[in-house]
Amino acid sequence: MAERRFCIGYALAPKKRQSFIQDSLVNLSASRGVDLVRIDTERPLLDQGPFDCILHKFYGVDWRKQLVEFRLKNPNAFILDSPDSIERLHNRISMLQVVSELKIDNPDETFGIPKQIVIYDKETLFDRQAWEGLKFPVIAKPLVADGSAKSHKMALVFNHDCLNKLKPPIVLQEFVNHGGIIFKVYVVGQYVKCVKRKSLPDEPEVKLGNVEGLLSFSQVSNMTPREKIDDKYYKMMQLDDTEMPPLSFLTDIAGGLRRSMNLNLFNFDVIRDSNIGNRYLIIDINYFPGYAKMPGYEEILTDFFCDLAQKKEAMNRPNNKDIEDKIGSDRRGPMQSVDQEITKISINEDVGGQSVDSEKKESPVQD
Repeated sequence: MAERRFCIGYALAPKKRQSFIQDSLVNLSASRGVDLVRIDTERPLLDQGPFDCILHKFYGVDWRKQLVEFRLKNPNAFILDSPDSIERLHNRISMLQVVSELKIDNPDETFGIPKQIVIYDKETLFDRQAWEGLKFPVIAKPLVADGSAKSHKMALVFNHDCLNKLKPPIVLQEFVNHGGIIFKVYVVGQYVKCVKRKSLPDEPEVKLGNVEGLLSFSQVSNMTPREKIDDKYYKMMQLDDTEMPPLSFLTDIAGGLRRSMNLNLFNFDVIRDSNIGNRYLIIDINYFPGYAKMPGYEEILTDFFCDLAQKKEAMNRPNNKDIEDKIGSDRRGPMQSVDQEITKISINEDVGGQSVDSEKKESPVQD
């Protein structure tokens, strides 16, 4: 009898496909009964497969409609992840709101988000009252976080004089001294891995709010040499000497975020407040990040794929109600019509499909 293999169809932009679909991942997965098959996004999804799971980072009304149609034809297949759940992370205010709602019982460490405000227009940008409670320097980030190059363009602003260089809508996030280290926490279902990267250096207290100028940069952990504020600072900093946050603490946060957001594939960026050593601040959450940068990503992703395969097998067994949840919240609910689903995919996604009421427009594929 032929081996029952688990087939995952993936729909990814070229850049993401090149970085994520490495031979090492494909071969390891194949050796454990999981086949990764590219979906041709120029052809109807239902004409391809059959697929036990759809792995995607692809956007647009047409793609959403195809996912709904696929769900109707394949009610027991997994979709990683729900477009509505992903949509929440495309707004830097809504993405961090979930952090404020988390309840983690830990007597030794605390967590939260930096003080921040959203600016929609130039008038509000220069309104001092809108800034009440927010101190310079601040990091200016585009409100939209869709993975495009534009969404990664940020700036460290030292005073009011530089505000005219900013283009709303933006989020202004209070800069917190954090030892020049950022912790990137990768989440793959219940699997959690933390790595540390160099970040923006601390500003001496005597200079806070008194430095002239504005520093533009892209991703905090991927600054180019020309973007670095103080090269001597980076040469002096010993990344290996930095203590990692407790993994159990990060795992609790990751689990809370996974359940609240109904997402399985994401990472979140954490900094440790230099003034309060046991206080951690979450500054960003990204869907389907660059997993290839995570050491040993092939084994972690393959383990996750195998969990999916085992769950699919268990779901197909009669009277099996005790299935360990390794991939996020299950779906079980009435399907809406395809026309309704074009604008809102409801809670029927296999792995988290909490809906978010927002207008869906055709958008370019992002990495």
